[in-house]
Order: sequence, then C-alpha cells, then structure tokens
Amino acid sequence: MPYLFTSESVSEGHPDKVADQISDALIDNFLAFDPSSKVACETLVTTGQVVLAGEIKTDTYLDVQKITREVIRRIGYTKSEYMFEANSCGIFSALHDQSADINQGVDRLVDNDDFEAKANAQGAGDQGMMFGYATNETDNYMPLPLDLAHAILREMSQIRNNEIELMPYLRPDAKSQVTIEYSDDDQPIRIDTIVVSTQHDDFDEDEAMLAKIKADIINIVIPRVKAALKVDLQGLFTDSITYYINPTGKFVIGGPHGDTGLTGRKIIVDTYGGKGAHGGGAFSGKDPSKVDRSAAYATRHIAKNLVAAGLCDQVLVQVSYAIGVAKPCGLYVNTYGTSKVDLHDGVIAEKVAEIFDMRPYAIEQRLKLRNPIYSETAAYGHMGRKNEIVKKTFGSNGNMIELEVELFTWEKLDFVDQVKTAFGL
Repeated sequence: MPYLFTSESVSEGHPDKVADQISDALIDNFLAFDPSSKVACETLVTTGQVVLAGEIKTDTYLDVQKITREVIRRIGYTKSEYMFEANSCGIFSALHDQSADINQGVDRLVDNDDFEAKANAQGAGDQGMMFGYATNETDNYMPLPLDLAHAILREMSQIRNNEIELMPYLRPDAKSQVTIEYSDDDQPIRIDTIVVSTQHDDFDEDEAMLAKIKADIINIVIPRVKAALKVDLQGLFTDSITYYINPTGKFVIGGPHGDTGLTGRKIIVDTYGGKGAHGGGAFSGKDPSKVDRSAAYATRHIAKNLVAAGLCDQVLVQVSYAIGVAKPCGLYVNTYGTSKVDLHDGVIAEKVAEIFDMRPYAIEQRLKLRNPIYSETAAYGHMGRKNEIVKKTFGSNGNMIELEVELFTWEKLDFVDQVKTAFGL
C-alpha cells in the first residue's frame, strides 16, 4: 500500500542554525591557526544576545566577538528592527579549557609519524553510536523529501541575497516541509504537500501580504526547484499538491527574537530528514576528535559508496565507540533487503570493516577533517553536498592566512572500485 513520508528543513536564518553557524565558524578559525585544536563550542542566541560556552584546547587566540558578528552579518541580521543585529547584539563568552580527564584518552603522545601508532593511540572523544545512510532515489544519494525541502529554502536564500527585487519582503528566518507519496516498492509517486513558513517585512494589509507571499513561492520558487531536478523527478510536481504557505498568518517577528536558538537542535535536518536512524549526537561546534561528528561523516561516506557501487538500493551503516578507545565497538549494516549480493547483512558488515578503517585518527586523515571545512556544513545539511576545493581566508591578531581546503570529503565516491572488487560486483 502506498505511504507518505515527510522531511523538513530550516534556513540559515533560523535561530538554531544561527547558533550552529557561529559554533562552526569558531571551529574553522581555531583549526585554521592550530589544526590540533580540540573544541566543543555551544552557542545560544536570543533577543539581542549571544552566549558562547564550551571547552577548548588550542595554541591560538581568536577574537570570538568579531567572528560571531561576521557570521550574524553574513546571515542577514543587519537591521535593528529584527531585535537581533550583528553590530549591536551583546556577546558573552564562557569558553574555557578542555577537561584534562577527557583529553588524556583522546590525545596520547606518539613520538614518530607512524600511522598505525597514531591510529591506535588516538581514542574516541566520547562513547556513542553514529549512523550513515544513502539511497539511490536521488543523484546525490539523499532522501528525496529532505533534498526538496533543502532546495526550496536554498532558492529562497538565493533570491533574498542576490535577487532581492523578486521577493523584497523576505527576512532571514524560514522553514520548509515536503511530504511525498511512495509506492509499495519505495518509489516516489508524487508530492502530496509542501509547507513553507517565511519571515517577512511588515505590511499594511495582512491578507494581501499573505496572498502575495503564497503566489510568489508557488510561481517563482517552486518552478526553480522543479527545473533543477532530473526529468523523471519533475513529474512529481502536479496540480494536486497541497500548499501551506505561512499557515499561521503573519510572520514578522522571527529569528532569535522570535525563538531562542541553540547549537545542535536540528540534527534531523542536518542528516537524512528522518530516514535511516540517528545516534542523537549533534555535529556543529565539535572538532573531529568528537566521533559524534567525524564518525557520522565516515558512515555517510561508507553508505554512499556502497549504494553507488551497486551493492544495494539503500543502506544504513552504524558504528559505535567507547571513550578513549580507538577500535570501534561494532559496525552494523542494514540494506533493507535491497542487497544485490547473496550475503547476509552481517557478512557485508564484516567486509565493509575490512575496507574502511574506522579508528578516529584514520577517519580524520582519510576525510581531511583537521582542516577548516565546517562553516559550510552548518546550514542546509551536512550530507548530500558538493565535494569541491575552495580557498578560505582567516584572520587572527593581525595575521591573515589563506588556505586551500576540500569541502564535504565524505561525499566522494572514491571507494566504489574497492567495494566492487570486495563484493565481486
């Protein structure tokens, strides 16, 4: 019997995502000047205020207020009427040194450059389990409802920042939600419902304003999202879609003034929109020694390469750790009955563990995670993004450095051949 599945996304101006972006900007700046930095930074944003708290072990000094204001300005909170504005908001920093008790299990000194010695010496930054997921229903191996929810808000952000004349009333805060009907064999049939709530400038006539916003989203934003899809997915957009655009009505008060934001509160938006599973750990504000982040990227890397190699149509990969221990406690694979090889999922997991070294140091090296690559992850999802090499500039104490870094390394299909060889595909 056909079924409905829903995923949501939030814009870069959503208060929780403001917090994520501040935390990850601090991570990037610490790593830019000291790649060995250990950072766990939480951010709270509310009316006119930012609170930074967390633990840091680093050899560099940063002007955290300046970095925070730059992030807020880039997002678009630049007007006093928003009640949260880059130049005037108060910023309180309660960042302090990392616990030596925690660090002793993560940073064990190794006197040489031997990879095995370092990989065995660096333990996991915490216990827990992390999940990665991939499906062949989209070109980027992401669940379609989430991919479309992200695409709607990215298009609105593009308009707000670069084509303001099209929808000049848009403000930074927004949410979207897409419900898709699937067939018995898990194939998307049609889009059932699209929900968009966007913050906007104040209007004299509320009813006329709401009608204008609804018409613009349906007639400007949605056609752009549809046009960017491959042809077989464009057919999912029909005249029978139910639209809820700002269903509560007026949405002038938004952002951190309308709702307090916290780092790590949108973990389903950050991952797979509710498909697969989630271990519960947030990503933003954590350096890669924290396996909540690095191992989640590594399991996505595994899942994507397995599906791209043709091993299965969709797959869930789990890894788990004990704090201070390098070797994972276990690796689990679930192909949901879509495997193309005559092997039990447990046997597949054993082979996967032989291909992918899941010790924390090995993950950091394989995916180049000790680079300042995290600001780009902090809005519109950490998975399903474009792998590319970019140049980034950072400043501290009057020192400016330019670094060339590779973004979203966990999205690379660089293990497909190894997977095919291991499974005889």
